[in-house]
Amino acid sequence: MSATKDFEIIVFGATSFVGKILCDYLCNEYTEANLRWAMAARSQSKLDSLKAELGTNAQAIPTLVADSDDEAALSALCERAELIISTVGPYALYGEKLVAACARSGVDYCDLTGEPQWIRRMIERYEEAACESGARIVNSCGFDSIPSDLGVKFLQERAQEQFGERCSTVKMRVQKMKGGASGGTVASGLNVYREAAKDPALRAELRDWYSLCPPGHEFKAKQRSVGAEFDEDFDAWAAPFIMASINTRIVLRSNALWPGHYAQDFRYDEAMLTGAGSKGAKAAKRVAGAMKWGMLAMAISPLRALAQKFFLPKPGEGPSPEQQLAGCFDLRFLGTTPSGKRLRVRVTGDRDPGYGATAKMLAQAGISLRRDVDASERGGGFWTSALAFNDRYIARLQDHAGMTFEVLPADNSD
Repeated sequence: MSATKDFEIIVFGATSFVGKILCDYLCNEYTEANLRWAMAARSQSKLDSLKAELGTNAQAIPTLVADSDDEAALSALCERAELIISTVGPYALYGEKLVAACARSGVDYCDLTGEPQWIRRMIERYEEAACESGARIVNSCGFDSIPSDLGVKFLQERAQEQFGERCSTVKMRVQKMKGGASGGTVASGLNVYREAAKDPALRAELRDWYSLCPPGHEFKAKQRSVGAEFDEDFDAWAAPFIMASINTRIVLRSNALWPGHYAQDFRYDEAMLTGAGSKGAKAAKRVAGAMKWGMLAMAISPLRALAQKFFLPKPGEGPSPEQQLAGCFDLRFLGTTPSGKRLRVRVTGDRDPGYGATAKMLAQAGISLRRDVDASERGGGFWTSALAFNDRYIARLQDHAGMTFEVLPADNSD
């Protein structure tokens, strides 16, 4: 795409936990030829400290100061950027004004939000402006929900190639996941509980799997939450997966936006595999119980405040660089077509999923949207990753972000 502005990409929230990892990736690990980018945050002193931390390669990277609540400053960023990557969360508290500025000015936008209630509000308020301006808004470009959304897309395309039909049912199971939590992610989750505690309509919305689908959709297939149960398709016990809440809604929105849909009666669910036998059963029940009681506790304001003060990581805290490098994830997908044909695929990553891997996914998302997807191929609007990106993005993830996408034998879940 033509260079009409100062920067192809501005990383907004560069001094946040994920922002630092992302900037380090662009400075010291991955080089995109002739990429014009800048780092932005609300504090110049923190930006200066970040450049010092990042070393020699960061010294030529411009820095910009803007606050998430300063509409004039955000508009100034949009005047200089073709795309803005935002890592400033919780997005429900700090994200709206930047989305509004991008939607109105025709600037592309990517983030890593896992807050479905906020995504729905942004679609309702700004999709018309984005369509008119040509801004491509792509939410959830991290571990939630790139592996799930693109894993399903990859599976559906392979099923169409092999069987001449797409899958009407898809299961995603977490075979392995190793990583930690950051204070920013915890803060986003806690904010959802705060909002829901005060808003009965939001509580009802959070029970609706189709909440991100376009108004007037006619999908009626009943979606399900997986509890502690034995999954015969994977010959192992399964337990609830905490990211299923956002991932399932993103995948269902992709089904709604996909030309002709994956299937009108498409069903999708996610869970964690905990192993076979009595040991796997006990682990599944522990996970299910911990999630149930944890969610109940977070819904009670005094307990939520105590957990936040004494037990949970604070914003800016998270896994160490060594923990990020030691992390990984291995996701398995099983799709079944209307005629009963089955296909398995695997999606893996080589870093801590929520941070080391997420930073790479988000960086490559911004680059790919600007350099690989022409406006004639994908116009303005609110898109999921499955609709926003073409095959070049999956290639980038495999070549430069430590991820793999592969088809497995249909009878193999190992």
